[in-house]
Amino acid sequence: MKNNLFLQAIRRLPVEKTPIWLMRQAGRYLPEYQRTRQAAGGFMALCKTPAFAAEVTLQPLRRYDLDAGIIFSDILTIPDAMGLALDVLEGKGPYFANPLKTLSDIERLSLPDSASLSYVYEAISLVQQDLAGNVPLIGFAGSPFTIAAYMLEGESRPHFPRIFNLMAEAPAVLHHLLGLLAQAVSNHLSEQIIVGVNAVMIFDTWGGLLTDVTYPVFSLHYLTQCVTYLKEKHPSIPVILFTKGGNRWLEPMSLTGCDMIGLDWEVSLTEARRRVGDRVALQGNLNPSYLMTNETALRQAAHRVLSEFGSGSGHVFNLGHGICKETPPEHVAILIDAVHHGSQMK
Repeated sequence: MKNNLFLQAIRRLPVEKTPIWLMRQAGRYLPEYQRTRQAAGGFMALCKTPAFAAEVTLQPLRRYDLDAGIIFSDILTIPDAMGLALDVLEGKGPYFANPLKTLSDIERLSLPDSASLSYVYEAISLVQQDLAGNVPLIGFAGSPFTIAAYMLEGESRPHFPRIFNLMAEAPAVLHHLLGLLAQAVSNHLSEQIIVGVNAVMIFDTWGGLLTDVTYPVFSLHYLTQCVTYLKEKHPSIPVILFTKGGNRWLEPMSLTGCDMIGLDWEVSLTEARRRVGDRVALQGNLNPSYLMTNETALRQAAHRVLSEFGSGSGHVFNLGHGICKETPPEHVAILIDAVHHGSQMK
């Protein structure tokens, strides 16, 4: 690997500067992405056509001095492969034509075979051929809880009431669904590793909706299952966990066996580092809104994040959530420069 900063930082090894990549770095803020999406004919065609998915994965790596790429895909490819028929509607977001409406719908589900997700693995192979070892490539999946919330609701809806209704009325059925999804997520990430990704990340986007009582039972338990499986099968591949709104549970997350925890901007890196010690590396955690301010404010915000982590190894700079579509592309270059040069001066 020609640029190994990202992998060294995850392993908490010394680095000459803090590595940076951005969640949703391949996305709607880039004009070249918009052109490719239009050529593909829509979001799902973009995801499911390996050549298009590889192209948009590579676009930010061609434009910016980033230290890692992340494969262009979606956290809901697994339920789509299970027959729920995913579409992503412009201005509305993900939508399932066949959501889980009844208990029997859940009981009929089975694991997707790898062929149904082969377009993801083919895109990874194409990207790695082009990267030729220049920077690491990250694979990813949604968490079992987050995927289940979408499958039950059928779309994105505030607070996802259906999963909480199932939790209260038929918890055993929900555990059956989450267990099945934990197997599917583990298998999907393992296949991505086999075809060439250098690290994997699990996005628990809606885990923060849970409580101190329900998070360990309905999210963390299944995240731990995924991490355990991956570490047994691929011990050398780093695993990153990200629970949006999950800063209350940093200590138990750090005990799952993962290598790095992604942070949103609601906790300081100083506090997070104090709480997890040297058990895991930390990723984050600039508020994406700063990318839509001016250069001075953006550089100052980047400096604050670097200062909060302090000296020593084990930090990968990132946003606290995905990059906003209104972000001026030139501001991403400013941020990367601020992180690389600012961390060299620490």
